[in-house]
Order: sequence, then structure tokens, then C-alpha cells
Amino acid sequence: MKIDEIKSLWWQPKRGEIGSIVEDIEDINQCIRIILATPKRSDPHRPELGSEIWKYVDFPVNEAIPHIIREAMEAIEKWEPRIEIKRITAMPEGSQIFLKIEWVLKETQEPYVSEVTL
Repeated sequence: MKIDEIKSLWWQPKRGEIGSIVEDIEDINQCIRIILATPKRSDPHRPELGSEIWKYVDFPVNEAIPHIIREAMEAIEKWEPRIEIKRITAMPEGSQIFLKIEWVLKETQEPYVSEVTL
């Protein structure tokens, strides 16, 4: 994609697809996934970017979930100013936890849902 084909103010390269981009709501969804997947202090240019969800990997699921939800909420609220989180729910399935993040776009109050697998 050429730079002059981008139609949105919000865009970034699409993770995992060279030459592709995400725009608008997909940009926000990708930002949420990046924020949650990035351990704090792992980005030398922005050491506070990310979350500390990784700390709870070895906790029993029932103990880990409240911590994971708190960490997700704090990280997204800090690093994604375009949205307001309404609710985060966690659903364990085997060795993974699925987060369902319900949010509204501050600009329009339009509701959206992002899903992230940990």
C-alpha cells in the first residue's frame, strides 16, 4: 500500500503482514493487543509501555484472573487515550485466557469489543 492510499488519521503497519496497514478501529484493536502483549520495560524508548500481565502466568487461574483484568485495565487506560473501557471479562480455556474488552470510542461514544488471547 502506498502512503497516499491511507485514508485515516489513525493507522499503523499491520503486524505480521509486510506492506499492509490497519486503520481506524482496527488500529485501536491492534494497539490494545500490542499494549497487553508488551511487558513493561521491554521497549527501550518507552519503558513504561505495556503491562505486567506476564507476572501472573504461573498463578492458579482463579487467582490470576483478577490481577490480569486489573493489569489490562490500567495499561489500556494509560496507553490508549482514544477509548474508554466499559468492561473486561476473562474466560479461561485450557492453558489460555481470552480477554473480552468492551469499550467505547471517546470521540463518538460508539461501542466496540476487542478480544485478546493470552
